[in-house]
Amino acid sequence: MSTTTDAPPVRATDWLGLQGARVLVAGAGGIGGACALAYAAAGADVAVVDRDKAALDALAADPRAVGRFELIVADLTEHGAGDRVVAEVIDRLGGLEIMLHAVGINDRRPILEFTEDEWDHILRVNLSSVFGLAQAAGRHMVAQGHGRVLALSSVSGLLAHHSHGPYAASKGGINQLLRVMAREWAASGVTVNALAPGYIETPLTAGELAKPGKRADLESLVPAGRLGTPDELTGPALFLSSRHAGFITGHVMYIDGGRTLV
Repeated sequence: MSTTTDAPPVRATDWLGLQGARVLVAGAGGIGGACALAYAAAGADVAVVDRDKAALDALAADPRAVGRFELIVADLTEHGAGDRVVAEVIDRLGGLEIMLHAVGINDRRPILEFTEDEWDHILRVNLSSVFGLAQAAGRHMVAQGHGRVLALSSVSGLLAHHSHGPYAASKGGINQLLRVMAREWAASGVTVNALAPGYIETPLTAGELAKPGKRADLESLVPAGRLGTPDELTGPALFLSSRHAGFITGHVMYIDGGRTLV
């Protein structure tokens, strides 16, 4: 005798407890896009914000974009954008438990070549937007007594890479900003952690990797002997967002194939 059931299929990610979680991801391309798709596959309701509508549309058209996907066009470098975006996400999704910031730019030149305006631009995109969005999300999460805040850092926040001055400063700033947030919000049930990728193949690195010999040079610095992919950031992001990571806060997790070991 056979029986049928209308129970939903069991996902490999169900143990994380992310079904129905309300998630905000800043950044529709590269690592941000990969993580947004992974949250959706784990059963979360996902809102993605980016200033590039074409990037948002491309993400929404991905066949892996299952379940509820809300798209928000906004420039997070504008003053007050963090508050506005978080309010809109809460209105659309009915709440917010998880925030991931994955927006960043780089300009590979020696420090002596930068103007103050160029410095300010990179710091505003990479660091100030983290402050604005995480502060707004943190206010909501602290008030509700639980939440997960994540942001992408980089091995450049630790290593002194040549021609990475403003970028490295912004990533080091993210590390310390998140540590202070973690310290201040821990008693309210909110965890704050950074994901620090090594050399990952993304639109941000495509131009650099296309230079003759550059790929081989970078691979030679990685003990794993290869570059990473955006999908290799999704597992750490999902875990640190999960119910199993409630006692992990204030950490920078390096996902780098061993780059920071040498």
